[in-house]
Amino acid sequence: MKLAFILDPLDSLKAYKDSSVAMMREADRRGHEVHALMREALTWRDGKVGGAATRLALYPDHAQWAAELTREHQPLTGFDAVLMRQDPPFDFEYVTATWLLERAEAEGARVFNRPRAIRDHNEKVAITEFPQFIATTLVARDAVDLDAFIDEMGDVILKPLDGMGGSSIFRVARSDPNRNVIVETLTHHGARTIMAQRYIPEIRQGDKRILLIAGEPVPYCLARIPKAGESRGNLSAGGTGVAQPLSARDREIAEALGPVLAARGLLLVGLDVIGDYLTEINVTSPTCFVEIKEQSGCDVAGLFVDALERECP
Repeated sequence: MKLAFILDPLDSLKAYKDSSVAMMREADRRGHEVHALMREALTWRDGKVGGAATRLALYPDHAQWAAELTREHQPLTGFDAVLMRQDPPFDFEYVTATWLLERAEAEGARVFNRPRAIRDHNEKVAITEFPQFIATTLVARDAVDLDAFIDEMGDVILKPLDGMGGSSIFRVARSDPNRNVIVETLTHHGARTIMAQRYIPEIRQGDKRILLIAGEPVPYCLARIPKAGESRGNLSAGGTGVAQPLSARDREIAEALGPVLAARGLLLVGLDVIGDYLTEINVTSPTCFVEIKEQSGCDVAGLFVDALERECP
């Protein structure tokens, strides 16, 4: 197959832990052509979406993990699959990319995850479709509603709807002297909607990343355990990743959501679960492939490329 990966700049990728690099290495190992394409290079003209794509040679060395072979402008229909793997923020430019990729689909390109599905699933708000699996949650922008929720719950997590990597996440108690300024800051004085969730004490055992590939759960998750004094388990916030088998509850959540999300064209999904509760549904560029394989031996990249080969025979 000839594959195009839409990525962040290559020199910004940390090959020793990057899931996209793991995918590309596995595809290359199987003899597939691997090309990298930057989101800002996407164009539409005369009915065709394309971009300047760089063919890569992949190496196991982490310092020099890829070499650029050729670079040329190509239509996306010239690839067997296009994989959208750019990290958030999910801003207007990200939305624009989904519009262009949707036009490419209309021309016959195979895009994973499907651009409409990415656009329709805010990674925070998407959990509201599955209320049976979530802790008590409020989505609001008015300080009156948020303050009432904090008073009722006593201990909550507040977070923006467009954040990633644990950015701008606050734990706020009923008696917190800074609660008003935190609410004002996150909502931009009532101009932006945020999410409030009842604090889940089981975060001490980790914020679990459960991966779904073609609707099926990977048998191991990565529990991201907060460092001392932190309420965020994100690896970028200093958390420690520990691979572990899925619990019965993890599997219950994954098996309920998997077929629904796969039917919408979401080939790869990352569910975030704390304790027994679903907290996020990640659809942009789910990660943790490398950590799970290194600690459990489960070859997540291999499972992903298997699924991609089934989708694009």
